[in-house]
Amino acid sequence: MASTDPVAFYGFTAVPRDPEVLFKDHPTASGPHPKQDAFTVVDFPFPDSHVVREVKAFVKKELDEQTYNHSHRVYIYGTALVKTHFPSWVYDNETYYLSCLLHDIGTAERFLATTKMSFEFKGAIVARDLILSLGGVEDQADSVCDAIVRHQDIFVKGGNITMVGQILQLATILDNVGIRADLISPELIKTTVAAHPRKGWSEHFARVVEKELALKPWCHTSTFEVPSWKEGVKSQFARDVRGNDVMRPYE
Repeated sequence: MASTDPVAFYGFTAVPRDPEVLFKDHPTASGPHPKQDAFTVVDFPFPDSHVVREVKAFVKKELDEQTYNHSHRVYIYGTALVKTHFPSWVYDNETYYLSCLLHDIGTAERFLATTKMSFEFKGAIVARDLILSLGGVEDQADSVCDAIVRHQDIFVKGGNITMVGQILQLATILDNVGIRADLISPELIKTTVAAHPRKGWSEHFARVVEKELALKPWCHTSTFEVPSWKEGVKSQFARDVRGNDVMRPYE
């Protein structure tokens, strides 16, 4: 990474929060036939460092296999989206990878039911503290924390978000619901799922959504629901996750 500016290097560059704004009249991503580069999973090796190795060991211990695999698919899909549609974007791949590894750490059994905070916010704090405890740079820890806090701000229309935060959002909603899956090639999805299997991820994550809503009806996940959502009303978000037709063949 050539940039020595910590804002650019750690992925803080501001980009539009709303994908409709981000992709409006985009030369490769708009229209009925967006560009799909012929990538496969082998084109996206994971970053490696002392901090990465320690974080991977931590999340592998705390997360179930489905969530751990999801985190790796999110890295691959997000990186592919950028290489195809935003080739001028510059950020540290390690920072994005750490964001992917840790973005759902708040759903781990150790944290989800032991805090009254929404899982994204608790997870962001855990992630920041962990990276700093491992000797990570504060700007990197802050970038990861910010991206995790905001990674489910799907219905926020105005303003900006960090570059790393936007990539994380686009990739998570792609894997979870199938939105904008046409921006990457079917072969990339096929090879990524083969390397990092879903193992029933749609049903698994839908149940996590329902569990958090039951435990914390005030949680941020409730922003996906009908206005004035109340406990006992079926989750629209869980329904959409279960209805992920793009990924259904790979479940």
